[in-house]
Amino acid sequence: MTELNFRPHVLVISGLDPSGGAGIQADIQAITALGCHPLPVISCLTVQDTCNVHGAEAMNPEMIRRQLATLAEDSPIHAVKTGALGSAEIVDVLVDFLAARPGIPLITDPVIKAAGGGDLADEALIERMKKRLFGLAEMLTPNGIELELLGESAEPDIAAGRLLETGCQSVLATGGHGTGQDIINTLYMKDHRPEKFSVERVGGEYHGTGCTLAASIAAGRASGLAPTPAIGQAQNFVSHAIGHALRVGRGQPVPDRGITWTN
Repeated sequence: MTELNFRPHVLVISGLDPSGGAGIQADIQAITALGCHPLPVISCLTVQDTCNVHGAEAMNPEMIRRQLATLAEDSPIHAVKTGALGSAEIVDVLVDFLAARPGIPLITDPVIKAAGGGDLADEALIERMKKRLFGLAEMLTPNGIELELLGESAEPDIAAGRLLETGCQSVLATGGHGTGQDIINTLYMKDHRPEKFSVERVGGEYHGTGCTLAASIAAGRASGLAPTPAIGQAQNFVSHAIGHALRVGRGQPVPDRGITWTN
């Protein structure tokens, strides 16, 4: 009998983007490209294209509870990545699941709005994430808009400090929506000076880069990389995918996460 291969497993809870640019498709592609096996659980369905989110509907929390329990009984989980979560009730299900399994790295992309401005979280979901989920996270990966909204300050250092007060171990404030020659991602941790990671800005904005970055970090952690090397690998992968971006629709180009990549 042929010996079976093994890849580290990344549990992903995120929304379905019919354009294939963001959400759980981006997660699956990035995780696979980086040598891991995704365990995907869909949290919400969206009406979405490369321009914007036009509607969203959360999945049944009980179905998600059953999916998580079934997966955990069958497969080891080496890291968890979350994206759009759909509802406050789904957060509760996820928190219960994670609390019973401490020690698994959790990378949380706190998705609130699409790049086009469409809402992906209501106030109840935002508050539940802040009060219950963030404290379990090894790393939050908010973009500039999310950082300001969640941290309730236009000053990144202040906003990140407030998010650290929720109990998360670190905050990676991403700079893809900014300007300048380089994209600057800043890692905040308690009692540490902020650490900056830079990568050349290709130009323009792309659909699904935040999902891709967070999923790539989770893949690195599942593979045994420490957080800082995982961030570096993820940034290189995202940059490479953007450099080969695809024209899918009339809106933002989509990073090509399916290309052959080596670090």
